[in-house]
Amino acid sequence: MKVKEVIKILEELAPAQYQESYDNAGLITGSGQEEVQNVLVTLDCTEDIVEEAIQKGCNLIVAHHPIVFKGLKRLNGKDYVERTVIKAIKNDICIFAIHTNLDNMIHGVNKKIADLIGLENVKILSPIKNNQLFLSTYVPVADIDKVQNALAVAGAGKIGNYDGCNFQIEGKGSFTPNDNANPAIGFKGKPESVKEIKIEVQFPSHLKGKVLSALQAAHPYEEVVYQLQTLESTSKEIGSGMYGTLPSPISEMELLKKLKVVFKAGVIKHTPLRNKMVTKVALCGGAGSFLLRNAIGVNADFFVSGDFKYHEFFDAEGKIVIADIGHYESEQFTSDLLVDHLSDNFPSISFMKTEINTNPVNCFV
Repeated sequence: MKVKEVIKILEELAPAQYQESYDNAGLITGSGQEEVQNVLVTLDCTEDIVEEAIQKGCNLIVAHHPIVFKGLKRLNGKDYVERTVIKAIKNDICIFAIHTNLDNMIHGVNKKIADLIGLENVKILSPIKNNQLFLSTYVPVADIDKVQNALAVAGAGKIGNYDGCNFQIEGKGSFTPNDNANPAIGFKGKPESVKEIKIEVQFPSHLKGKVLSALQAAHPYEEVVYQLQTLESTSKEIGSGMYGTLPSPISEMELLKKLKVVFKAGVIKHTPLRNKMVTKVALCGGAGSFLLRNAIGVNADFFVSGDFKYHEFFDAEGKIVIADIGHYESEQFTSDLLVDHLSDNFPSISFMKTEINTNPVNCFV
């Protein structure tokens, strides 16, 4: 098993195109052609994590946070980032990061947090827009099932809980093959008319290459005519943050106590309680203050996240309770998510969760 095969599965879970513009997810050190020995999974990649990988015989580290965010102009070990990269390269260890692209998946980081809190009926808090493509193409009647099935297998036509969604219109296609053509139907130099079906189907933009390849492979024509359009729609499965409802209302103090225990939070910073029962909870793993307005907009009672600044707490304005449980605390279980997903896909490889707590923040209580 090569590193690139593990990466393929990870990027099917969270396509790289959905990482934020500032991010640096992907293969940071090493080659995708390396044979995988064992894999160490972690939230952060540090010198200690690389040493742990060495001791455990792991030549691939899968981390949530990229060790390299900004461009490195020198590699002389002046800080922990450079030292970590140097140590990984010297010991032939690949580092792969799956960061905001995993944050933005409905089955990613935020879903893990929502499950731990016990939320139901979860939805994306700030859905991404304009990520759906609309494909129209023309197929001879005899080949429509073959093409339709190929598009469905490639991921086209999935809308929410419905698969194979498409629309079809029957008509007549006309063409004249020239002397250089190799027509599947008709003869060179003779006009031809064929009963065709126009099939229309939509799919997420990250599947564009896969869908078009499937179309070309299944279609009988030498020259396949198709049209692609970007839909002005909102995705239900991709975007920032998440919100949902508790099975039954609980008090604000009960929820704070649960958050402290479940996420092993040394301290929870929060805005004044509103003396209301909590039913709807919004959340965002890591630093989520940019989603506060969205949380208020869906009438959430609580917003659970991390890294709120002093003045940002004022923005709650008594409309919601902000519960800052900490950046590390909110995302620490991402490693469990990744280990479970990789183990399901590669049962013959050992995927190990780090035993090191990489949280750089300590609480004096």
